[in-house]
Amino acid sequence: MASILPLLLFVAVATLTPGGATTLATASGARFGFARSVPLMLGIALGLALLAAIAALGLGGLLLAAPALQTAVRALGSAYLLWLAWRIARSGPPNAGNGPAKPVTLFNGFLLLWLNPKSWAMTVGAAASFAMLTNGSERLALLLGAAFGIAACVSLALWCLFGVLLARLIRTPRHWRILNLAMGVLLAASVIPTWR
Repeated sequence: MASILPLLLFVAVATLTPGGATTLATASGARFGFARSVPLMLGIALGLALLAAIAALGLGGLLLAAPALQTAVRALGSAYLLWLAWRIARSGPPNAGNGPAKPVTLFNGFLLLWLNPKSWAMTVGAAASFAMLTNGSERLALLLGAAFGIAACVSLALWCLFGVLLARLIRTPRHWRILNLAMGVLLAASVIPTWR
């Protein structure tokens, strides 16, 4: 158990720190509530778990070795995040009808995660750093997949609940516009580190 504590700490910090997925979970919780945001959170968590498992099997190295593929994933992911940020930033109160009418789906949450270069770098880095914890890539894939998947579920649930709490504190349409603009700007800003 002591040998996996550094992995668990890494995974906890990686999933709890603010980024595109956590900002989206917060915005979804504020706009749609916790229950309607569950598909988004599950999609992101399943996507991260599968991505971590694939990275542990060595397939993530292909993306890192192919600069053109890396750029394409980065561009697609950035475009998708910026589109979501624009929609969130332009929306008003949930009942105003000028924002997203439905929460992000499980599939789109999954896609969001797979198009995020930060997720690839994080999971491939974890696979390389913690490869010695197991005696085979299949076991490492199970360990990383489970660790990232569970940590993402907990992290996203916390951020979503924070969004639900924010929604209870916000009373006026002006405050909703400010919150949505802030969430949109934060989501758009999460794209910047992927291009450095």
